Order: sequence, then structure tokens, then C-alpha cells
Amino acid sequence: MAFGLNSYPITFRAKFTNGAWSEEYLEKPHRSSEEEAAMSEEDRNQLIEQRNLFPDMPLVNYTTQYGLGCFEGLKALPQKDGSLALFRPDRNAARFNRSMAGLLMPPFPEESFLKACIEMISKNAKMGFRPHYKAEWEKDFFINADSIYIRPFAIAEGGLGVNISQEPWVIVIGSPVSAYFSGGNSDAVITDRIRATPKGTGWIKAASNYTIAALAKNEAQKAGYMECIFLDSTHRKYIEEGSSCNIFFYLKSGELVTPDLEDTILPGITRASIIELARDRGLKVSERKIAIEEVLDNTAECFVTGTAAGVTPVDSITHQGKKVVFNNNKVGDLSADLRDTLKGIQYGTLPDSKSWLVKI
Repeated sequence: MAFGLNSYPITFRAKFTNGAWSEEYLEKPHRSSEEEAAMSEEDRNQLIEQRNLFPDMPLVNYTTQYGLGCFEGLKALPQKDGSLALFRPDRNAARFNRSMAGLLMPPFPEESFLKACIEMISKNAKMGFRPHYKAEWEKDFFINADSIYIRPFAIAEGGLGVNISQEPWVIVIGSPVSAYFSGGNSDAVITDRIRATPKGTGWIKAASNYTIAALAKNEAQKAGYMECIFLDSTHRKYIEEGSSCNIFFYLKSGELVTPDLEDTILPGITRASIIELARDRGLKVSERKIAIEEVLDNTAECFVTGTAAGVTPVDSITHQGKKVVFNNNKVGDLSADLRDTLKGIQYGTLPDSKSWLVKI
């Protein structure tokens, strides 16, 4: 199961009014976790749909009408000792704060973000809504392991005219997830759509950014590809990112390259973690512009990174009908090493020497 509308019953909600945030935890309709697991799919779906209803919030608002909203994505991962752990939630808290400020919303305090994520997961776990560690996950280095996807998001107050949000809500939900990309296809294609432009919102995890991403990825999948890759809007030659992930190229020269962060690329937390892990290995890691021609001519390995994607190898890239295959369609040694190291840290089978995990 990748993403699905299967939120846990305890939801966090905050509202900014009169210059301050008020916070609450909502208990949405549910049965016990065991009873829900035994329900028919139809009955379970009806129950889950009820959890997604917030009748006291306005349907017509600046988010539903104009896409003025932002969100985050992070995971709680089962550990061998029975606990759950969040991966670098402080980085998500800081990015969410910047995203809201970038949209001219009152930013949600970072400490409140961290507390909301921890408490929401803890309250649901005490009711039995959580995955448990399975030793069998270690056989494929946690590629298909379960986790809890945490989705904090900001949604605007009621309004119809084009405007900014001055009294937004922040909601945090949790949902069970497993692998994001399905197996059997690791090919990517360069899309001719434009994800972001300079002076725009590409650096913000804005809801509106994902409209183009969804269209481009759908087109790529219909054409038989796993993922699409965007080029820059100005020169139409420099790699930027995938539909919902950053991208890396391990060149034949031994240099690991990822596009540099300007105002059109999302500063990924997994991206930053992989850069750090690669540099720990003594690799030359460059954050710079990289043209599609350099990628097609000089790449030995390619992979994408993200909270959902983890580290996912890309077997090939097709551009204007030209397909280039990397490493003979096999997962490269560096890609596998970084992927397995990241997963090992996240699931607690490797030491957390950088203190990236926050235990629950």
C-alpha cells in the first residue's frame, strides 16, 4: 500500500485567531484497530470517509479556490525495541514554518509542529493504530517495510476573492504506508511541462506546485515510465527535480551531483541527508547546475530521493526519444549503499550517529 486515504482516528488541529494559535486533538469516528482490520473493505472505506469530514470548516476558502496552502510529509518508523521514531522532524518543522511564511500566512511555530506530530502518533499508537517491526523487512533492506506517513498541512479560512490567508488552520494526520514506487519499472522521462519558475513558489512545499507534477507524472505513467523529470523554465536544459522528489547523478568521473537549490527546487530533507552520508564516504558531492546532455553522456548511476521515495534508483532516462540506460539496468553500488544506509538508520538496524531519530 502506497498513499491512500486511510487516516488514523486521532487528528491534530490548530487555528490562528486574534494573533494566537489554539490547538486541539480531534477523535474521529473509529472502532478498535482489530475490529477495523476485520471489517469489509466497503465498510472500512465508509468509516475512513467519515474521518475525512470536517463539517465545521468552510468549503469555499483560499485553498480550495486558489491553491493557497502548503503541506509537509514525514514518517514515523517502527523500531526493533517496539517504539516508533520520527526521522529528522525538526527539518520538516522548519520547512513548514518557511512555507507558511513564504505564502504570507502566519507561520506555525516549530516547537508546536514537533509536539503535534509526536502527540498525534502517540495517541493513535496507544489505541493500536500503528505498524510493528518485522524482521522479514531486513531481507530487502526495508524497501517494502511499513511506516506511518505524517501529513501536516495548512488550509485557509473562508474566502472567495483572490487574497492571502490571515487566519489559517493547521491539521496533522497520520496514515499507514509502504513502498511509494511500484516494482518492475524504474524508467524516467523528461517532461516538456514546467514545474516552477524563478521568483515563484518552487522552493515552497505549496499545494499548487503539485498540479503540474500530477499531470506530468500521469502522462509519464501512461507512456510506461515510473517517473517524470522537469527541466528549468528559462533555458529548458538544466535538470531540476522529479514529480515529488529530488534527483542525483553519480557521474563516471566519481562526482555525485544534485541540482543546486535556488528558488525553483524544493529543499528536500532526504536530499540533505543523502548529501551528508555521501560526503561521509569521502565522495565529491556537488550541488550545481547539470544539463540534460551531461546527464545522458556521463552518468553511471541515477536515483531520486524523498520522504516517500526514500532512495529509489532510476534505470534510464528518455529525452526527446533518446533513451540512455544506466549501469546495465542494475542498481548501482553507490545507490544501493546509500539507500540501505538510510533505511538502516531510519529503522534502527544501523547506529543513529547523527541523532536524526526522535523516539516516541
